[in-house]
Amino acid sequence: MAQPDTKKIFFENLSGAGKAIAVLTSGGDAQGMNAAVRAVVRMGLYVGAKVYFIHEGYQGMVDGGENIREATWESVSSMLQVGGTVIGSARCKEFRSHEGRLKAAHNLVQRGITNLCVIGGDGSLTGANLFREEWSGLLNELVEQGVIEAESVQKYSALHIVGMVGSIDNDFCGTDMTIGTDSALHRIIEVVDAIMTTAQSHQRTFVLEVMGRHCGYLALVSALACGADWVLIPEMPPEDGWEDKMCQKLSATRSRGTRLNIIIVAEGAIDRHGKPITSSYVKEDVSTQLPYDPPPSSPPPPSLTILGHVQRGGTPSAFDRILASRMGVEAVLALLETTANTPACVVSLSGNQSVRLPLMECVQMTQEVQKAMDQKRFEEAVKLRGRSDGRRHVPFTLLCSLLPQSNFNVAVLNVGAPAAGMNAAVRSAVRVGISEGHKMFAVSDGFEGFYKGQIKEIKWADVGGWTGQGGSLLGTKRTLPAKHVDKIAEQMRKHNINALLVIGGFEAFLSLLELLMARGKYDEFCVPMAMVPATVSNNVPGSDLSIGADTALNAITTTCDRIKQSASGTKRRVFIIETMGGYCGYLATVGGLAAGADAAYIYEESFDIRDLQANVEHLTEKMKTSIQRGLVLRNENSNENYTTDFIYQLYTEEGKGVFDCRKNVLGHMQQGGAPSPFDRNFGTKISAKAMQWVSKKLLPCGRVFANTEDSCCLLGMRRRALIFQPVVQLKDETDFVHRIPKEQWWLKLRPLMKILAKYKTSYDVSDSGQLEHVVHNRPKESDASVAM
Repeated sequence: MAQPDTKKIFFENLSGAGKAIAVLTSGGDAQGMNAAVRAVVRMGLYVGAKVYFIHEGYQGMVDGGENIREATWESVSSMLQVGGTVIGSARCKEFRSHEGRLKAAHNLVQRGITNLCVIGGDGSLTGANLFREEWSGLLNELVEQGVIEAESVQKYSALHIVGMVGSIDNDFCGTDMTIGTDSALHRIIEVVDAIMTTAQSHQRTFVLEVMGRHCGYLALVSALACGADWVLIPEMPPEDGWEDKMCQKLSATRSRGTRLNIIIVAEGAIDRHGKPITSSYVKEDVSTQLPYDPPPSSPPPPSLTILGHVQRGGTPSAFDRILASRMGVEAVLALLETTANTPACVVSLSGNQSVRLPLMECVQMTQEVQKAMDQKRFEEAVKLRGRSDGRRHVPFTLLCSLLPQSNFNVAVLNVGAPAAGMNAAVRSAVRVGISEGHKMFAVSDGFEGFYKGQIKEIKWADVGGWTGQGGSLLGTKRTLPAKHVDKIAEQMRKHNINALLVIGGFEAFLSLLELLMARGKYDEFCVPMAMVPATVSNNVPGSDLSIGADTALNAITTTCDRIKQSASGTKRRVFIIETMGGYCGYLATVGGLAAGADAAYIYEESFDIRDLQANVEHLTEKMKTSIQRGLVLRNENSNENYTTDFIYQLYTEEGKGVFDCRKNVLGHMQQGGAPSPFDRNFGTKISAKAMQWVSKKLLPCGRVFANTEDSCCLLGMRRRALIFQPVVQLKDETDFVHRIPKEQWWLKLRPLMKILAKYKTSYDVSDSGQLEHVVHNRPKESDASVAM
């Protein structure tokens, strides 16, 4: 399938000849920093620039010598999956002084470096901007000291800075996600899931302390992702008397039959008077207000777990690898395009779009947030932090509160193949629906269960603990409703169903189209109907992302890491990996980018035997150097003739004497397992938003009768916004034969994967980041934690 025509800049035009770029990591480490370093190095070399590592952050820049070394293509091999930062990071007091910056300037000029890529937090980026502003003065001072020649001032007249934010706290204004945040959430959720099993066994309450001195992102999102009972964060201090309310909530939860309670506390949590709320205080308060007798007459006392630096460790998630790779490439492009008058910028993420923002605008906004918090202007701090921080708290509040019953009945069902995160979406829909006053009904086994009458009321406690469960606890089938509309209409009438929420993949989309067509014959379908996309294939029209795709990407990435590691110490080897996705190549392409693949074969980008031969020759050349392992991904339906077996045999034959081959079909393991933090969070929020839309459609109705196009909608992520789109309007955007959207945003990432694998290819910059302003970078419906 041909890609849409776009403006392209080709390899010959992306010239960085004569430029020298240095990359450093500063401040605290974060998973994904190595992926960013790798992308900067390889994109810099791709455009013809010299690229240097600066080891140990600003300290290495001040000390010079072996701390500043030229990078090669091979020097960043095998670092994509490594946590932390392999080039080191250190806080440097000396760089804060004028003398320290003078030494740093001398060390850079000696190597002709005038382009700096800084990966760190707001302090590191502020220091970089000060260094940039002082640059010409520092050079003049070095000339006066006789350390450098006078012509160097003219030759190296300007220092160009581009920043990327590496911080697990996600506390930097201007970007939806910072490098390392998603991986930190993975570590937290892994611990929480493990703790919940023992907590249930003993009916125990656990208090967990997570990082976040000034920002409660990790605490709030992990609370959503694990279904916590209470969360305490710095930006939203609880009202006086919160201790009593919290303990009442815990008691109410236990009275409904729940066997465990989870309380999550950010390390910087405070009350309305600025007094710290420590995790130990929370534990003691719960112990005092809810006294526990010795077992077995009652549950044991609460336990405290402080996660600490485990949140910084481990392998980066697929999300962080992709985010860091995209940002690294964008940083190099920004450096190539910068002029003497261009302000220092930071590469950021808004929705799934790369943007460039003036560095100091972002820093100042971040500092304003802290100032507002110090002055106890908490609501203002939330607004400054970004629209979505407040919106993220809305579903958490809804998921923890009950309202009086209404007269509306809403049914929720899963349709299509199971996807991790479906249960989180169902839980959110049920609890938000109940919070809105509706009576919620669960339909088992999709529309097959619907026409068979497998419908029952589902209550608040029934969905407890569903957030972290994989698969579909409601059951799901691919059955479409068209053949059974009469029986489904009968069940709608029998149970007085006033609205439908369908969670699923392409079959769910087709189902809504069929129900829309049936409205002319059956008034029972003249009700509000909403769809939330959930499929590992990410092939639903109208949405850039689907629930379950992130979990599948992490399964692919983790498996590829292990497969490549299995060849460590052996002879050169190439692995051929088959991924799921039907005719949609999302998993193969984005998984290939996250795993560092050399090629990814997909249906949307046709290939022939000449392309296969060229890929083999390319790998052969790489294998003759220090590269020991190769990785090739193939989407399951990329080509009916060039099967996985065919490609495996071709590579085996052509690689004789240079490398051998192995093949793996990942299969349904991509659909299994516990949902990732992203899918739990995405499922929770998008489903909550869908239920709020349903409520708005229902409330004006005395008698429910909805027969307009905009009463049957799909809620999807489009670029930077979550929007409702009538399903009938999405028909023209859909390739029904191959069950994919006609245009797919992620196709623009394919050249990026090829560039990082050392192919000479064109790179589409029509959608690259443009300099914006931090106060205007979020559209009305933007959702900050939805990215990629």
